[in-house]
Amino acid sequence: MNPIESTTLKASVLIEALPYLQSFRGETFLIKMGGSAMDDPQLVRQVMRDIVFLEVAGINPVIVHGGGKAISSAMQEAGLEAKFIGGFRVTSPEAINIVENTLSKTLNPGLVDMILHYGGKSVGFPGSEVFVGERIQALDADGQSCDVGRVGQVVHCKLEYIHQAIHSETVPVISPLAAEKDSGKLLNVNADLAAAALAKELKAAKLIYLSDVPGVMADPKDTTTLIPSIHEAFAQELLKDGTIAGGMIPKMNSALDALHHGVGKVHFIDGRREHSLLLEIFTQSGIGTEIILAAQ
Repeated sequence: MNPIESTTLKASVLIEALPYLQSFRGETFLIKMGGSAMDDPQLVRQVMRDIVFLEVAGINPVIVHGGGKAISSAMQEAGLEAKFIGGFRVTSPEAINIVENTLSKTLNPGLVDMILHYGGKSVGFPGSEVFVGERIQALDADGQSCDVGRVGQVVHCKLEYIHQAIHSETVPVISPLAAEKDSGKLLNVNADLAAAALAKELKAAKLIYLSDVPGVMADPKDTTTLIPSIHEAFAQELLKDGTIAGGMIPKMNSALDALHHGVGKVHFIDGRREHSLLLEIFTQSGIGTEIILAAQ
């Protein structure tokens, strides 16, 4: 490709993005970062740079991040076993301190610093300043209810600081911790569910799950069977027949719940792929799976 063709191609990419830039200007995107996409510093830096691009383009990105592998590693170093029941991390009073340190004092400031490095504005919030929660129990393999310690679900979001950040064109970065409704004690919250709860209250135009899977696949072992778009009825079929299984079940359920509470569209995309966020949002074909309420 000669230089003129290369330049023309770059211009055509910008033109393809134009209607999306016009549609989404001033809208809020809730971006949940997790999975292996959080483990590679280079990948994380690329995502943060793309998020700065969104903010400069007039979109309001809000980030909720996970950090499961980092928490497990920190617990191991402290001599604590990482144990899960029904997909929830058993979180003792000793473990919740490690969870807080890892999420709010290590990972969160690191993400904020990356955004600042690329010329953006950002502020980090421990989730306990945003999320109000209540304790939950998990179901074991036999379907029995089990106590999992300081683990909760979000029942309310305090939006004042988030709105202030958005108004000042600053990207909020929030860890998935909640303050227990009655006691104020810290609760460990599944980051997918925390992101969906915040997206609902913000009435976000998009809720985007950046993880280590390409999206929803007809054959979960074959990435070539990626399903580009799924409406609610189809999603229920995939849940029923087991196509959507494991960790994708709470993701899909939270996605559908978010759509029913005012979120415009939900996307599952592979955060390990360079510029996946921009490719999904600003191209007609996208690269992941979008979730919508009804067939279009």
